[in-house]
Amino acid sequence: MTLLLGLLMGELLVVTLVSMFGFLCWHVANLVRLEKWLRKGGSAMPPIGNGVWGELYYHIYRMRERNRKSKRRLANVISRFKESTSALPDAAVVLHATGEIEWFNAAAAHYLGLSTANDIGQRLINLVRHPSFAAYLTQEDFSSSLEVSSPADETMMLEINIVPYGGKNQNLLIARDITRIKKLENMRKDFVANVSHELRTPLTVLTGSLESLADADDSETLETWRRSLGHMQQHNIRMLSIVDDLLMISRLETEDNKRDHYPVSLSAMLSTIYVEASVLSADAHEIKLDTPSSLWLMGDEKELHSAFSNLVANAICYSPAGGLILITCQQREEGVYFCVKDEGIGIAPHHIQRLTERFYRVDAGRSRASGGTGLGLAIVKHVLDRHGAKLKITSRVEHGSEFCCYFPADRIYDPEK
Repeated sequence: MTLLLGLLMGELLVVTLVSMFGFLCWHVANLVRLEKWLRKGGSAMPPIGNGVWGELYYHIYRMRERNRKSKRRLANVISRFKESTSALPDAAVVLHATGEIEWFNAAAAHYLGLSTANDIGQRLINLVRHPSFAAYLTQEDFSSSLEVSSPADETMMLEINIVPYGGKNQNLLIARDITRIKKLENMRKDFVANVSHELRTPLTVLTGSLESLADADDSETLETWRRSLGHMQQHNIRMLSIVDDLLMISRLETEDNKRDHYPVSLSAMLSTIYVEASVLSADAHEIKLDTPSSLWLMGDEKELHSAFSNLVANAICYSPAGGLILITCQQREEGVYFCVKDEGIGIAPHHIQRLTERFYRVDAGRSRASGGTGLGLAIVKHVLDRHGAKLKITSRVEHGSEFCCYFPADRIYDPEK
């Protein structure tokens, strides 16, 4: 068409150049429109074009829509992954193959002391400075786990596992708090050692005394061994007490918490415990009881009696003659408080957290001399756990101690309803 028009006008070259210039301007205009549209981004509609530019706009628009949908799906997957890992109680850290931090959850910030603003992109080995951790992170075999103290809290023990993924270009670090497990393992070891020690001493006494009696060949010698027989009887009674307390703890741990819970009159029980305490003290202490005339609690009467009498007996054993022992029981809006307060030797702060461990003693010599088994407060703790109650201990050395048991309000029983 351009060639024919040029021939008719006799200006073929001029018409051709003008046509080419116009065609070029049209393409430039469409390129400018395409650039403006692409710069807007988002879901902006494509410009209206003719010919090949209209097809090009349409195909680019379809491609952008597919990419936007893919990005939304990927963003949803990443968002769900972050939400799920953030909700995990264990620390999770995504690492590059070279050890730089790409992402971590809230638990990792707590366990490993990481900061979102500053530590993304940093090498984890520079933030968690522990020789064994550095050696573990740089090794190639992650089939085994590592136990190391937390850099944020040295009293917390962590179990660390690393899982390579993405063609070994990335690693997922999982850190789990095993402080309680390690503590239980140590308590189990201490328990076995203490049981062996507690039973070895009385058995040695009994064995030695019996061997001596066996060597005696006349009745007169038996008279000289009456003191030894007394020692044997004393240690035998102590061994039986230990066994009975161990059996009770075993029962408390294995039986159902809801078993045999029925209304218990605390007022009547504490009156009985008061009489027992007076007999145990042999009038060596001033014992006072302050309790309502009628107070009932849902629970197991034998278990509660054992727990309360243990606390009262401890107060008597560790209080000097003439000291005051105050037994109180109060009903408040938030629940029931049973407290035993004494004016005894008191307990140092670093002992208080371990008092409810089996066989743990602040003064082992004095405890054994008083006939204690070292299991009384462990029994108290188990009984309170089975009744949804808590134990609070306050004490000052040489100023006495106070043991308070708190029972929630839903344990209170009203006999008039």
